Amino acid sequence: MPTYIQGRLSRRLPELTDEVRRGTPRRITEYGEEILHRPCRPVTEFGAARWGALIDDMFTTMWIAEGCGLAANQVDVDAQLFVYDLTDEHGDRHVGHAFNPRIETMTALFGTQPGTEGCLSLPGANAHLPRPTRATLHAQDLEGHPFTLDSTGYLARCLLHETQHLAGTLYVDHLTPRAHTTAVNESAHNRAEILTHRANRERALSLLS
Repeated sequence: MPTYIQGRLSRRLPELTDEVRRGTPRRITEYGEEILHRPCRPVTEFGAARWGALIDDMFTTMWIAEGCGLAANQVDVDAQLFVYDLTDEHGDRHVGHAFNPRIETMTALFGTQPGTEGCLSLPGANAHLPRPTRATLHAQDLEGHPFTLDSTGYLARCLLHETQHLAGTLYVDHLTPRAHTTAVNESAHNRAEILTHRANRERALSLLS
C-alpha cells in the first residue's frame, strides 16, 4: 500500500503515527456551535513551535474519532488549518496537513462523483452528496511553503470537505431541507453511542501510547 505524505510518495507509516502518539485528545465541536459556521482566520505565522502541538493533537483527535480529516475549528481553534489521514479507493494512504487551503475543482471538465459523506461534528449521520471528481488543493505547509496537491475520488472529497469547513460550511449545508433534517435527526439519535465509542478508543490509545 503506497503512502503519500503531503502528496509525495514516502515510507510506509504505522497506523499509529508519531503525531497520534504525541498528541493530546481534544473535544470535537458540534454542529450549531458558532465557530463552525463562520470563516476561520488566515494563518500568517508558521513553524513547529507555533503549530506542531496542535497538529499532533488534531491527528490524535481524528484517530480516536475514526475520521479521515479534521479542521482546526472542529477542535475550537480559529485558524485556517486542517489535517487528513485516509486510505483511498485504490488502497493508497494519504497523510498531511494544509494551512490556508484553496480548492479548484473544474467540475465542468471532469464531472462529479456519487458518494456518502459524514462529519465528525455531526456524529452518527451520513448523507448522499455528489462532489467534484477531481480537486486541486493550493495551500501552505508547516513552514509556510506553498504546495499544490492534485486529487481524485475519495481524497478529493476529503480535501473539499475540510477546506469548506474552514470557510464555515458543513456538508449538510449542501443538502436539501429534507435531507438536512434527516441528517440532524440521525445524529441526535446516534450521538450518545458514537461519543461512548470515542471515549473507549481514547482509553485504548492511552494504553498504547
